[in-house]
Amino acid sequence: MRYLVLSDIHANLEALDAVLHSADGRWDRALVLGDLVGYGADPNAVVERIVALPPAAVIRGNHDKAASGVEDTANFNPAARAAAIWTYGALAPDHRAYLQALPAGPLVVDDALEICHGSPFDEDFYIFDGSDAWRALESTRSSLCFFGHTHVAVAFLRSGNLFEAVLPENGDTPVQARNGRRLLVNPGSVGQPRDGDPRAAYAIYDSTEGVVTLRRVDYAVERAQEKIIAAGLPKALAARLAAGR
Repeated sequence: MRYLVLSDIHANLEALDAVLHSADGRWDRALVLGDLVGYGADPNAVVERIVALPPAAVIRGNHDKAASGVEDTANFNPAARAAAIWTYGALAPDHRAYLQALPAGPLVVDDALEICHGSPFDEDFYIFDGSDAWRALESTRSSLCFFGHTHVAVAFLRSGNLFEAVLPENGDTPVQARNGRRLLVNPGSVGQPRDGDPRAAYAIYDSTEGVVTLRRVDYAVERAQEKIIAAGLPKALAARLAAGR
């Protein structure tokens, strides 16, 4: 089975379409790790794309909760708050209802695989470093767990006394998911990367081969920026797309 793993799309239609084109023919089932909306200018179109896949499993992110009215924006910075409020008003009623109904993570997909947005022990917790990752691996129920939320592509692996972080290279970065390893993998953000690489990020997991591949693809950043500005969203949300920060 080949899984397409998507996270943190953030209403960036150009990035999502580029990923789906890049991944065409490479996957059998899709997994979506939350934050379909927020920040970007195409929440309705992105929700439509995701519904049409359709995903084998999809969970909510913190921006999905805020933009659909499940939670307030008290913990959001001003730009994120403005985007969530704008998104709530822009969402079609059926798309808002879809986001409201998304389940919380973690969600077990099969015997060896689970997904979460922030971490396996708290859907809104950020896994930034090795200590966070170690704690997360201690709480996983599966040998492989995909997470998002930080917008940084990385794989943390634990095998016996070995514990290390694998950062993606310029091209595809394969990570072995067998041989007794426990893996915690962030595919990176489709719509708003924050690791210094502005290209859209995603992952392909081949369960037959036991390999997770972290991938990047160029997309029309300028078009996504133009839409954000035209919608009246904070200009900083457009500017950061070009920097991947």
